[in-house]
Amino acid sequence: MTVTRPDLATDLPSGHRLRRLRASPARRALVRETRLDPARLVAPLFVHERPGSEPIASLPGQARLDLDGTVAAGRELAELGVGGVLLFGIPDAKDPDGAAAADPAGPVPEALRALRSSGLPLVLMADVCLCEYTTHGHCGILDGERIANDRSLARLADAAVAYAAAGADIVAPSAMLDGQVLALREALDQAGHGDTAIMAYASKHASALYGPFRDAAGSTPAFGDRRTYQMDPANGREAMRELMTDADQGADILMVKPAISSLDLLALARQRFDLPLAAYQVSGELAMLEAAAERGWIDRRRAGLELLTAIARAGADILITYLAADAARWLREENR
Repeated sequence: MTVTRPDLATDLPSGHRLRRLRASPARRALVRETRLDPARLVAPLFVHERPGSEPIASLPGQARLDLDGTVAAGRELAELGVGGVLLFGIPDAKDPDGAAAADPAGPVPEALRALRSSGLPLVLMADVCLCEYTTHGHCGILDGERIANDRSLARLADAAVAYAAAGADIVAPSAMLDGQVLALREALDQAGHGDTAIMAYASKHASALYGPFRDAAGSTPAFGDRRTYQMDPANGREAMRELMTDADQGADILMVKPAISSLDLLALARQRFDLPLAAYQVSGELAMLEAAAERGWIDRRRAGLELLTAIARAGADILITYLAADAARWLREENR
């Protein structure tokens, strides 16, 4: 018996010819479902205490900045319409307990004051963690070789208060310690910073994609790894529990990290939570893009925008990305 296949080109009902709306750039733009906006982008910035800027070899285009460099970067981002910056501090001196994280004269508070006094229309965010400030590179105070969870919460809360007092609009606890959102919320409220919002690194996996960041921040663990407090990348249901826990503790924004390997979690979170969602396109994601583009294997601009569009399409309201300045330029050029 001979089976005859229909000629789809002629037999498909005319009402189902989906290519009609792809025929020109104007038509494609008219029906585009996911649109990127520079105001949704947040640029991570590394602030150190030494004068001048130091390029970061593993993060092309990124540098450790002094105060003048931080303000200059903030001014450029604001002119491009980027929504905000997320600050990470690199102190000159570290100790086992990460005391410098809560120093009101540390690199992050000083940068916050400089940016605030500049009057730039940026949302100022500060990462709250101890890994950049401890000699051992772990995200909390240690008891032997394990993190002392509750002792560490007090130091994280002190850091958040110092950042809020220096002008942070949003503090972002990233240590993945139990109770960190509640500890920050109570400390901020008691210190009179009830308007300071919390963006929780709620679903943060123990990823292989953080290497360039650790090089940039000098936060590679001196021993072991972070799998006892960051999440197993295989666990999606646990990620939903983490998101729910942080929402219940008072988080104003929930974050998923890394972005590209967590698109399924972003989509689930968008269905379950009404809070704003952030996604962090982490350092390893940028490094892969830059390495492939440098070799001519992919088009950097097209691939960069495609990756950011995928993150937004999955449900992210806020996109934290090292591509923020470039993406804002590309979007401006496309909209001319």
